[in-house]
Amino acid sequence: MSAISERRERERAHRHQLIITAARELAEAEGWEAVTTRRLAERVEYSQPVLYSHFNGKDAIVSAVALDGFSQLAAHLSHARQAAAEPGQALRAVSHAYLAFATERPALYQAMFILPTDLKFASTETPAPLRASFDEFVNCLHPDNERRELFAEVIWSALHGIAVLSGSGRIPPDGQEERVDLLIAQIVGAP
Repeated sequence: MSAISERRERERAHRHQLIITAARELAEAEGWEAVTTRRLAERVEYSQPVLYSHFNGKDAIVSAVALDGFSQLAAHLSHARQAAAEPGQALRAVSHAYLAFATERPALYQAMFILPTDLKFASTETPAPLRASFDEFVNCLHPDNERRELFAEVIWSALHGIAVLSGSGRIPPDGQEERVDLLIAQIVGAP
């Protein structure tokens, strides 16, 4: 690849990330309804055709934001798991980190789990960041447990329910600690 081609590819990657970041920031500030190609084009100072050369509409932008979010979530969960004082506390630490991520980044969480995307979960086409996020839960469970992926799915599902219900005000946010303790005790038998 020539130096000019490499520079163009770097510039394209930079524009791509700039659009993703602008979409996330606009959604965080005003909600996903405010994220339109016109608004994004104004925000990143590129024409709408340039946006369409990167993304085929809003759903593709949401998918890119979601994929970026899964990279952040995987790093966040990994840090929590590795920082746990004892191996038995890793699942609790990852669970709390997951709920904190959902609470602190509601628009990003919405792109990752609520809005339509073309991201495939639990398939051979699952992107690496999604798998890495899921693996943080799997890695908290004993390696001898042949059903640890199933346990991880149930834990993640329950935490997602807690995050959505708490975020929408349907359950009080002040009960998170007790909910996590109950979940862990019931699913994996931890005290």
